[in-house]
Amino acid sequence: MTKGFFITGTDTEVGKTWCTVGIMENLQQQGYSVVGMKPVASGCTETTDGLRNEDALMIQQQSSIPLDYKNINPYSFAPAIAPHIAAQQVNQPIELNTITDAFSRLKQQSDMVVVEGVGGWLVPLNDNETIVDLAQALELPVILIVGLRLGCINHALLTAESIRQSGCNLVGWIANTLDEKMAEKEQTIDSIEKRIDAPLLGVVPHLSSLQAGTIAGHLNTIPLA
Repeated sequence: MTKGFFITGTDTEVGKTWCTVGIMENLQQQGYSVVGMKPVASGCTETTDGLRNEDALMIQQQSSIPLDYKNINPYSFAPAIAPHIAAQQVNQPIELNTITDAFSRLKQQSDMVVVEGVGGWLVPLNDNETIVDLAQALELPVILIVGLRLGCINHALLTAESIRQSGCNLVGWIANTLDEKMAEKEQTIDSIEKRIDAPLLGVVPHLSSLQAGTIAGHLNTIPLA
């Protein structure tokens, strides 16, 4: 049994976090103890407990057991900018060892750890490393979130190709409807499905109310788990 999944997207704002908690809920419904992680987050809010990220808090709440926030989100930055730039501004370089150590602690407490990346697949983390290096260091199979909107076919195929070339294992993809009025949505999904050598794990419709349970109902992770 795999110890988890790495969630990446074709871009920022494609629904990675909601799909992440949906995947966690889907796995939990199968009886697994699942925790989540968002190792790097920018656009955080200052609180009495320190910087907190809305997405990371959602993942913390969805986790099967109570977790220390720092293990879920080791790197928090206030500016809503690329994480490596935010890290430079506060002189806090992002180091993979810090993330892998936190991941190891979470892995020991659960059946599975679902890790959400930041931005897209090639987002820099520091001067030398990107999200690709993080996924490789964690040795997790990858699930790709494709935001359904004009231009998504190209973005999906380029990202899938890059994942394969990196040596990571792309085990599935999720189509997340961003544009509820998107023309030829089904044909778009079919075009991607024919060209990506990984199963379609679900199509998330454009929802007026977002809930992990609702999203989980549109996913099928049973073959992966």
